[in-house]
Amino acid sequence: MKKPNLSALLRIAITAALYVALTLAIAPLSYGPVQFRISEVLTLLCFFRKDYCYALILGCFISNLFSPFPLDILFGVASTVFTVVGIRYSKNLWVASGFPALSMVFIGWELVYVGMPFWYSFLTAALGEIGVVTVLGVPLFQALQKNRFFRETVLQ
Repeated sequence: MKKPNLSALLRIAITAALYVALTLAIAPLSYGPVQFRISEVLTLLCFFRKDYCYALILGCFISNLFSPFPLDILFGVASTVFTVVGIRYSKNLWVASGFPALSMVFIGWELVYVGMPFWYSFLTAALGEIGVVTVLGVPLFQALQKNRFFRETVLQ
């Protein structure tokens, strides 16, 4: 196994910290059936580099330590693992952006345990993901890919 270099470890740490900061900044909206996690836009980084997968899983785990739903640690991380693996192996950014919404099935299952209806929880969480990742994230990353500084610092 190849030993990670310092820049890769820093990239993972900074991205995980950014995910946590963005999640906690709007914490009431970041948890529950009607979620809006602006931090989820960062999942699209996994489309470009594999090491961002580790950052997003770590960031999600840390963020979910602050959730009012203890099961978020298990179900939220499972959702993120599904998301980043799907995104990582996608060939198209638009297709990749659908994985976060699909992964909300995990959140739907989780919220059943706290008395929420599955379909309501799944659909409202999925709509939040579509809004953040697909509607906002894909155009954002398409624009950022044209920026030389972004390509050379974030994507390399």
